[in-house]
Amino acid sequence: MTEQTTRPAPRPDGSDHPDIVVSVGTDHHAFDRLVRWIDDYARTHRDLRILVQHGHSAQPLAASGTPFLPGDDLGELMRAARVVVTHGGPGTIVQARRAGHLPVVVPRDPELGEHVDDHQLLFVSRLEEAGRVRACSSPQQLYALLDKALSSPDDFRVGPQDDEGAVRSALRAGALIDLVAPGARTPDPRPRPESEEVTDWPEVTVVVPTRDRPELLRRTLRAISEQDYPGTITTIVVYDNDQPDPSLARAEGNRPVRVVTNTLTPGLAGARNTGVLAAHTDLVAFCDDDDTWLPGKLRAQVRVMLQEPGTDLVCCGITVVYDRVEAVRTLDRTSVTFGDLLGSRLTELHPSTFLIRRRAMIDGCGTVSEEIPGSYAEDYELLLRLARRGPIRNIPETGVRVLWHRRSHFSGRWQTIATALRWLLERYPEFRLVPRGHARVAGQIAFAEAAAGRRRAALRWIGTTLRARPAEARALLAFLVVLGVPPGWIMRALHLRGKGL
Repeated sequence: MTEQTTRPAPRPDGSDHPDIVVSVGTDHHAFDRLVRWIDDYARTHRDLRILVQHGHSAQPLAASGTPFLPGDDLGELMRAARVVVTHGGPGTIVQARRAGHLPVVVPRDPELGEHVDDHQLLFVSRLEEAGRVRACSSPQQLYALLDKALSSPDDFRVGPQDDEGAVRSALRAGALIDLVAPGARTPDPRPRPESEEVTDWPEVTVVVPTRDRPELLRRTLRAISEQDYPGTITTIVVYDNDQPDPSLARAEGNRPVRVVTNTLTPGLAGARNTGVLAAHTDLVAFCDDDDTWLPGKLRAQVRVMLQEPGTDLVCCGITVVYDRVEAVRTLDRTSVTFGDLLGSRLTELHPSTFLIRRRAMIDGCGTVSEEIPGSYAEDYELLLRLARRGPIRNIPETGVRVLWHRRSHFSGRWQTIATALRWLLERYPEFRLVPRGHARVAGQIAFAEAAAGRRRAALRWIGTTLRARPAEARALLAFLVVLGVPPGWIMRALHLRGKGL
């Protein structure tokens, strides 16, 4: 009999705690094999209550299933469960350990066509060597570990103090998480002549998410149409929680425009993914509906892609416009690594500058994460995943005018910002290896908590920030807000200098 509930049915004693919680992951890459294994186990253990967070994998039949659980709910269920089974994602493994479990881990297998990257495989293998997880690669091994964990639960539990030390020692021992993944591609160091003649410019798709900004949107579309680019540029305008304007669509010429609605998770991440999945070109660019491209932006980036076939992402500099004040933000480097991004957000790498190989997302690291609360920092998280595959290329020249204004979608949504940044730290334990980066994100959380009026939480995060890096200025800014300084004053002062939090 198939259970369709999103929570296991209560026990006769009235409790609703699951015996086994299985997290298959909530990204767009299915892990049906693990769901099948758990279903087979559930059919022969009808007395057990098994909950599967299956994401985009197949709906379990014998076990209870839910496609998605917010991080806090999943953590609570993990704490109540007797056993936790996870896929090989670092964030889920760390979450299980923080919930007090030595998790049973089933990594994806690339030889079976399952999506996985080198970073995740390295993470699982070295955690297993350090005794921090129990990994298995067959249903027989999984069932044996489940039987053992249910009969001897103390062997599969960890205390809070043990977890903190375990994660830190695991990160350090044997370079558990490399800041640049093994075998990561690096740009060809051999110089190529800039004057190389290109005769066949590839078609590019530009994804423009939009919501309730028709005048700014038309300005953005006009700048895309006026690109000094010989090839075809197809723009996909994705309306998110807004009535689409079909009058924008056009099919003629080499600057066609398609108008669609967001069919995925409401928010910026779902809107971007709707456009990416609708594209049929290898090169996909992002542009926000309030930003404008400079005429030569796309030509310069495509030239890099053509010269360096191993490059997945090319960015460029920006000019920030806020309250009629302009600030140029460019990086004086042509390559950015995963380690660089852990240390700094590098605001210069703005999503409106992204030119990405579509296959690097669809068949590689995955599309924009729709798990992130409120889609906040989804562009940064995508940068981190792409940088794991290989260094990001940057053109140290301005290519986009970025408008910062009070109508920005995240203006004043402090609680969403704090929740999203906590999510980021949980999913990327690598931040613990880079105190400067850890302090930066912790300081942002402290500021957001203070701005949301959560004084006690703000003070806790200020302490976390200072322990990671005593010189982190965001701790002071957060403390000023705790003391009563309006956060809007501080943000305005930063924006006038072309800086964010």
